[in-house]
Amino acid sequence: MYLLGLGIALLLMKHLEIDPVATWPWWVVLAPFALAAVWWVWADTTGYTKRKAMERMDQKKRDRLEKQRENLGIKTGKRR
Repeated sequence: MYLLGLGIALLLMKHLEIDPVATWPWWVVLAPFALAAVWWVWADTTGYTKRKAMERMDQKKRDRLEKQRENLGIKTGKRR
């Protein structure tokens, strides 16, 4: 997402002819978009995206269970 933001900012600066980006070649300005595409392909093929989504779901589940235990008055501390 950061690469897309950088690409959009560079594209606007090039279009509005703001220095120093106005003098840069187009391939430099468009490079963040290519890097973002490469990142997405890598993340999808390695399972990184799915793994992160599952971690977020697991954390939500743990938080929900913890809140329900607190509401019931059940101790949630680990045994010593």
